[in-house]
Amino acid sequence: MIRTATAADVPVIHTMVQELALYEKAPDEARATEAQFHEALFGEHPTAFAHIAETPDGEPAGFALWYVSFSTWRGVSGIHLEDLYVRPTHRGAGHGKALLTELARICATRGYERLEWAVLDWNEPSIAFYRSLGALPQDGWTTFRLTDDALSALGTAG
Repeated sequence: MIRTATAADVPVIHTMVQELALYEKAPDEARATEAQFHEALFGEHPTAFAHIAETPDGEPAGFALWYVSFSTWRGVSGIHLEDLYVRPTHRGAGHGKALLTELARICATRGYERLEWAVLDWNEPSIAFYRSLGALPQDGWTTFRLTDDALSALGTAG
């Protein structure tokens, strides 16, 4: 079952983000707090949205956290999937596909023309899964990121 996350889900979302960071070999990089997730998802001006995948007995099996993007080429919004995670004990049961299906349904309902995400190049199981759904890698594009000191330096440049 897929459902929209509620404020009561913030602790489990936070825990699963920590689990994802460990899986992606970057546990020290996941510094977001429960308070930050609560503000982003349920504050006065939410900037992100989340869905929870549950087992038949109501146990959280995974989540998708996303935000609305915009394509200047297409002239319409889309969804950028920031994180998709299914706990190892629940993989292979259809939770990941169900989460992506729900996001695709949202795109179709709202007239969004893109559902995009990034995957680590070493994560072959996820890449194979995404390809099985018809998703294609965007060759020729490299993701750039400014953070920490570099972001601060550029933001304060004269």
